[in-house]
Amino acid sequence: MSLCLLALLVAAVSGVPGLFLRRRGGEAAAGLLGLAAVLGLTAALPVLAGGTGGTLLLRTAALGSPGLLVLDPLAAFFSIPVLLLSFCGGLYSLGYWEGHRGHTPILRLVYGLLTASLLMLVMASHALTFLLAWEGMAIAAFVLVMAEDREPETHRAGWIYLAATHTGTLFLFAAFALLAKVQGHSTFAALPAGLAATRGGTALFALFLLGFGFKTGALPLHFWLPPAHAAAPSHVSALMSGVLLKMGILGIVRFLSWVPDPPAWWGGMLVGLGALSGILGVAFALGQHDLKRLLAYHSIENIGIILLGLGLGTLGKATGHPAMQTLGYAGALLHVVNHSLFKGLLFLSAGSVLRATGTRDLERLGGLGRTMPWTSAAFLAGSWAICGLPPLNGFVSEWLIYLGAFRGLGLQLGLGRQTWPLVTLVSLALIGALALACFAKAFGAVFLGLPRTRSVAQAVEAPRTMLLPMGLLALACLAIGVAPVFLAPALGRVADVMGAAPGGEALAVLAPLRMLTWAAVILGLLALLLGRWLRLVPQGRDLPTWDCGYAAADARMQYTASSFADGLTRGLRWALRPVAHLPRIAGWFPRLARYESQVPDPVLDRTASPALQLIVRGAGLLRVAQGGALPVYLLYVLLTLLALLVWMVA
Repeated sequence: MSLCLLALLVAAVSGVPGLFLRRRGGEAAAGLLGLAAVLGLTAALPVLAGGTGGTLLLRTAALGSPGLLVLDPLAAFFSIPVLLLSFCGGLYSLGYWEGHRGHTPILRLVYGLLTASLLMLVMASHALTFLLAWEGMAIAAFVLVMAEDREPETHRAGWIYLAATHTGTLFLFAAFALLAKVQGHSTFAALPAGLAATRGGTALFALFLLGFGFKTGALPLHFWLPPAHAAAPSHVSALMSGVLLKMGILGIVRFLSWVPDPPAWWGGMLVGLGALSGILGVAFALGQHDLKRLLAYHSIENIGIILLGLGLGTLGKATGHPAMQTLGYAGALLHVVNHSLFKGLLFLSAGSVLRATGTRDLERLGGLGRTMPWTSAAFLAGSWAICGLPPLNGFVSEWLIYLGAFRGLGLQLGLGRQTWPLVTLVSLALIGALALACFAKAFGAVFLGLPRTRSVAQAVEAPRTMLLPMGLLALACLAIGVAPVFLAPALGRVADVMGAAPGGEALAVLAPLRMLTWAAVILGLLALLLGRWLRLVPQGRDLPTWDCGYAAADARMQYTASSFADGLTRGLRWALRPVAHLPRIAGWFPRLARYESQVPDPVLDRTASPALQLIVRGAGLLRVAQGGALPVYLLYVLLTLLALLVWMVA
């Protein structure tokens, strides 16, 4: 516990030297974040290996009950992505902010405070501690989203994020107040049996699901996520997607761990929410032209996969089926870490592309695989992992959820409950297929083909300080995918925190993880043999070809991101409702025309923004009452008093 507290303190002050050391402030911040990561991992890993954790108690009248911070297996597990991604982001920022002046020392300070807030949040064991850390996380993230505040879109994204996160916080205040009323104290502890089936238990579930749902970005509470992740600096986007969203998952997991007997419909609700978020998240990603917005919608998709696993585990816990419970919870929790790794890798790769070309527009990129080979390899590794393909880590966690769903199909779960394992299987299969198509589009549009603009053609590879964090995350993705068996004891221990399955088998027995290692080795050998064979195959002779009317290929002749995804986008138009701006072609020699299409967000662009504009117009009609004349204002007061008098007499 002392090491964790020291790591929290070091992370909090990591940006302080940068306020005084203008030239070496970034190196000092990255070094301190690295030290915090070493200290935190040194404390967390023994707890996951079976050691005892620690507790920091504070008995004061303000808290009302003892409890402040706790280092249990769940806190140790969630602290790993916090520590790893914050260090990688701090190191990455050395190259990303190179040449920038102005706000960077302040931003490094806020970045350290955000890391400290996240560490405090995962260890919080009291409602007051949790809410203080939650608010610190929200404010620090808001400042970082507004880092590049010269752009109007950045202002809009920052304020939307702040409004959404505080709306969720209001629900959490209500949830913790109700929890304190039920328990008689505010310390995190198990709820009494039978409470979940009452109205109070239902209200707690609804309030926590809404409060934490805003942070996770699950549909339809996702509207703040795409603009905020697109506007933030890339290493901040990596931390937000990889860690901040998981704090909502942490809250849901904590609450589920307190409930000994959840109703089965809780599991069904989580599965339904996960299916909606996963399928529509990847569908909306297909229609995006902005690289970072595309990755942001894939965060919604992966939150959906995590909710599918949590729903499956809750359904197993409610119906007394330990295999489904263990596999569902273990798959969801492993995907928390896996998504942090490969989504952090993808956002850092996107930041390298943005730094080299100055654009995130997929229609303007292309051919970067030649000039940025290391960034291209990193993005390919992240794309492979996020699509759930072996031998990388995304496959392992999805495979566990698949196994849990197949176990559920063979069980007698009761009337109406048998549907949810089937929904999980169909959703995972559909999500995987659409994700593969989306990242084939993204990787092809950015790194393959020919450059579409001069700035893209002149792009150079990112500096080593940006490539090294990407390499570390790619190696972590490979290590989990190749040797998941080493994670089985720790993952089973964390899954047991959710409520040990009575008579349940160990995770290593339920899921033969060694088989994945052998499969990864075989795939690796086949890839090496294929590469060797391709090198030995004799190359054909260069011969002139029929040029079909042109002498050389041009960038305009290759697929764009829009044309590649056009068929799928049209097939999903019932959900996406894309908007296309068709050019008018007239005359024998028409002028240069441009085709544009976009997929507006259903909540923010189609619902919330028009509604707010209508409210603003309606409020504008009241301006006639503000004429600035004092007699008119006195007349308002007199009329109000007369109305109150009439109401009292009546």
